[in-house]
Amino acid sequence: MTGNTAPASSLDPAIAARLKRSADGLIPAIAQQYDTGEVLMLGWMDDEALHRTLTTGRCTYWSRSRREYWVKGDTSGHVQHVKSVALDCDKDTLLVKVDQVGAACHTGDRTCFDADVLPLGK
Repeated sequence: MTGNTAPASSLDPAIAARLKRSADGLIPAIAQQYDTGEVLMLGWMDDEALHRTLTTGRCTYWSRSRREYWVKGDTSGHVQHVKSVALDCDKDTLLVKVDQVGAACHTGDRTCFDADVLPLGK
């Protein structure tokens, strides 16, 4: 990751060349349950996190607060098994379809979008 102590990435250069990253070298990654379409969470990936996700079959994210890589489920057991990864039309967001084991949210909720649904105007 640019400006960090993260190791150089092993991401395929042809894939890396297609990505439009934020100023800090990250790309948002939306995790979605592959069979139901349920949106589970949003995480951030740099090139190395994407490489690890593509090659291990487990979602690896970059923690902006801890400034380190984390593999979803390594501490909680709530693993994300990767089924597919797609780049959106603007090449600035990833959609990672996963088979989620347990809760996706660190709060214990199934998704990060369960707890605070905003009211719609009439």
